[in-house]
Amino acid sequence: MLNIDKLIIGFDNAVRTLFAPATTLRPVPGKDLLENEMSESERRKSAALMRVNHVGEVCAQALYQGQALTARNEQVRGALDQAAREETEHLAWTERRIAELGGHKSFLNPLWYSGSFALGLVAGALGDKWNLGFLAETERQVEAHLADHLNRLPQQDDRSRAIVSQMKIDEACHATMAVSYGGAPLPTPIKAAMKFSSKIMTHTAYWV
Repeated sequence: MLNIDKLIIGFDNAVRTLFAPATTLRPVPGKDLLENEMSESERRKSAALMRVNHVGEVCAQALYQGQALTARNEQVRGALDQAAREETEHLAWTERRIAELGGHKSFLNPLWYSGSFALGLVAGALGDKWNLGFLAETERQVEAHLADHLNRLPQQDDRSRAIVSQMKIDEACHATMAVSYGGAPLPTPIKAAMKFSSKIMTHTAYWV
């Protein structure tokens, strides 16, 4: 059962995710690389792709926070909290890169956050094995999505590519963690529904 302290913490996390600048303990990947020359259209494309990645991290924060609120096992809750802290770094990296490219974050971030938080609550309420299974599948799909972005980013955008490459490594680790804690494979229709909803989000966030 949710108590008032958890709800207050959850609200505080939401406000920080949506409105406060994210922080990172690790150095931003590629920060020492030169900013190679790109055309205006290439910069806009990189900024749009990084905006999509930033939205993904907003959703990841919401999912983890919702799942942690309803997780039954303290060890599982601790693992979710740790993963959420690492995802905060991704939030910081993509946020800074968007600013460097002259882009903007998605205007629909509160909507993305709310929907993902609700999904996290539901996943956690179903029990830890399904909670972790949902997390593992989410991270696998995010990893595939990041691999696609590495193919789509302009080749000379080394700084964005360095960020996305490290994010891809981290997401794979989170998926492995979820399975190691007992995550169950999700039914195929659920996986397909997750892919469909992800496509809607990524296509919308690319422009808005």
